[in-house]
Amino acid sequence: MMKKSLKVYIVAGEPSGDILGGHLMAALNKLTSVRFFGVGGTHMKEAGLNSLFPMADLSIMGIFEVIPHIPRILKRLNQTYQDAIDKKPDVVVTIDSPGFCLRLARKLKKSGIPVIHYSLPTVWAWRRGRAKKCRHVLTHALALLPMEPPYFEVEGLPTTFVGHPLVEAHIEEADGSLFRKRHKIPPSATVLCLLPGSREGEITKLLPTFSETIKKLKKQIPNLFVVVQTFEKYIPLIEKHRKTWECPSVISVNSAEKYQGMKASNFALAASGTVAIELALAQIPMVIGYKINPLTYWIVRSMVYVRHVCLVNILLNRSIVPECLQDACSACKLSEKLLGILKNPQQQLEAFVKFKQMLRYRDEIPSVRAAKTILKVLEIKPDDKDVHSKSAERDKSALKA
Repeated sequence: MMKKSLKVYIVAGEPSGDILGGHLMAALNKLTSVRFFGVGGTHMKEAGLNSLFPMADLSIMGIFEVIPHIPRILKRLNQTYQDAIDKKPDVVVTIDSPGFCLRLARKLKKSGIPVIHYSLPTVWAWRRGRAKKCRHVLTHALALLPMEPPYFEVEGLPTTFVGHPLVEAHIEEADGSLFRKRHKIPPSATVLCLLPGSREGEITKLLPTFSETIKKLKKQIPNLFVVVQTFEKYIPLIEKHRKTWECPSVISVNSAEKYQGMKASNFALAASGTVAIELALAQIPMVIGYKINPLTYWIVRSMVYVRHVCLVNILLNRSIVPECLQDACSACKLSEKLLGILKNPQQQLEAFVKFKQMLRYRDEIPSVRAAKTILKVLEIKPDDKDVHSKSAERDKSALKA
């Protein structure tokens, strides 16, 4: 008798969640026979998901920014709920995007379908009451960070620290010299890696200031070369500003060379987000710049428990990475901080080594640990006992390719 395939309904609402979902799906595929349904982006589609609708419909950030899109989001919520009910999955796995995913979990509560949430709301940073809400609608939770489980376990929600999947990407092994050769970047060039964000709204807000920063840096660094990492759909938006930089540059939209582009760089200017983790793992000194709606920022700052926005600073509990936020996100301040870390990067680089150690559980591959935890919750025995070593070899081979 053929073994019945596990049916997993998986939902991600933003690019970082899509990456997590892609890794998790690949790990589950190695552990057991599985079929996927749900909502995701490029990485999850590559892992075998036929997304119910474009994930971009859910990728909206900010309190006031989301208001005009509420009718569409509610429509997508109801659509996702009904599709999950119709598919009758063994488990629903929601990833990040707590505003959407926890509402979906609440609607699914009466269905009896177990819901496991991956990448928890940042209750350690603000709105701790969300931990209690999670307990009421979730079966289990998968935490990326070591300090997260206690906040949820105290409320009665079983929570497993699985580690951050980015540590399994072997970012530090990427060959920056290949990127420089491919894009004809002179060996003598001082390369700035520019990461202006993953959403159109934040890119629109940050690019004018980032462009002015580049002009100031060029006056101090004659051999400056800028590598912009973005998505293809944002090229026209970036090109408009790129013309004013007066220094050589290249726009990279190829995800396969993303980490090579980072390793090819001497320093980085980035929007706040997952890229800070990637840069730290790549051992690239950085400065974070960010602007949001002033009212959103005022409300958020009045509610947060942490002093920092960059996860590197939060986990290390130190101001290692300069954060230039709102009014402080100016060309003068950013260029000053960037020149400072370019001149003396050692403090950041040493801190990044400790940061990496904090992102994993022992020597386990995070996505495999997450997949095994899901199967354990469902009381399903993995098919492949050697998935840990096989996954590690596969990841290394993919990176070298």
